[in-house]
Amino acid sequence: MGIVQPVNLLVTLGDMAGIGPEVVLKALAQMASNAAHMTLVGNQQQLLRLAKQLKLPLGDYPIIDVPLSDHHTIQLGQESSASGDLSFRTLQTAIRHCLEGGYDGIITAPIAKSAWLAAGHHYPGQTELLAEMSNVDRFGMLFVARSPITQWTLCTLLATTHIPLREVPEALTPDSMTLKLELLLDCLERDFGIEQPWVAIAGLNPHSGEQGQLGREEVDWLIPWLNKQRQRFPHVRFDGPVPPDTLWVTPAQAWHNPQRQAHHGYLALYHDQGLIPVKMLAFDQAVNTTIGLPFIRTSPDHGTAFDIAGQGIARPDSMVAAIKLAIDLATQRQKQ
Repeated sequence: MGIVQPVNLLVTLGDMAGIGPEVVLKALAQMASNAAHMTLVGNQQQLLRLAKQLKLPLGDYPIIDVPLSDHHTIQLGQESSASGDLSFRTLQTAIRHCLEGGYDGIITAPIAKSAWLAAGHHYPGQTELLAEMSNVDRFGMLFVARSPITQWTLCTLLATTHIPLREVPEALTPDSMTLKLELLLDCLERDFGIEQPWVAIAGLNPHSGEQGQLGREEVDWLIPWLNKQRQRFPHVRFDGPVPPDTLWVTPAQAWHNPQRQAHHGYLALYHDQGLIPVKMLAFDQAVNTTIGLPFIRTSPDHGTAFDIAGQGIARPDSMVAAIKLAIDLATQRQKQ
């Protein structure tokens, strides 16, 4: 195995009217300069103005400038179509540079989906644009958080993401579950170096359906599907379908107690089923990771926080975690 070189990562500034640029600058100020080669992507003029206003160090990071559209202005704390269009084109620029080579991944600051929509960009979020431009149809949202108490790592993949709750049962199928499970196993083995993963699959209904009395999905297809996966992946230890109300007891214990073991990965069946416990345990440490892309992508698990933008009080904890995770994952891939 050759010498591992520092990885090259792009950091987008997200919606320039929100806290993205602030937490990026604060996070980079905490990072070791030799941890990776970082390049910022966004509007340079707006960034310089913010850094001066908040007295934040810019460092010597190169910036790929994304200009504002003609006659557009952006005000801190004010969501607009201008800020939405700029953040959309910022992500487009970062993706293009990553696909052209020379960069190992992207760390994305938060955007406002409503601002994208106001600017005429109809995407549920950054994840879908990343997948479209990367020409992949197998991708997923994995949320990763490392306990500062025990160093245990929580990895939660969502089987469905930004859809109404009433649409979840129809969206969940054996094929869609197989796709997400394969992504999770590949990520655990490739990016985290876990050769024999221990994975928990959530149930959909209360008590995982109570043998069909509280819902038929588990009996009709989820349990038969899981039994088939046990045959396909004999090196993987599966638990499930685990009743949703008890699924998160073990990870909560592992988060606080170094003597408690917990699963390497969790497959949650819908957005809130996975993210309520993640944010309860790790609101400031959780990182949104898009898996299935040809490059690494991480993002802090918080929004634009327009209400505090420009006040200098935004906490960079989740951005720090996103940068550190991107470095770890990109370095792991480089070793292969």
